[in-house]
Amino acid sequence: SLNASLAQWLLGTGRATAPYVTSQGTRLGRAGRPRIEQGVDGTVWVGGATMTLSTGEIDL
Repeated sequence: SLNASLAQWLLGTGRATAPYVTSQGTRLGRAGRPRIEQGVDGTVWVGGATMTLSTGEIDL
């Protein structure tokens, strides 16, 4: 997710503070609301609700 990379930059430069909620997929009609959190060690976590759109298997 681009949200993880962007969060690292925003948090690292002080332009944002965690936790915060962002949005993605709106223009595709799949509005998502990822939640950004940061651990005490600086690790960035991206989470939120999910929806399975397809499943399957690949044989190699």
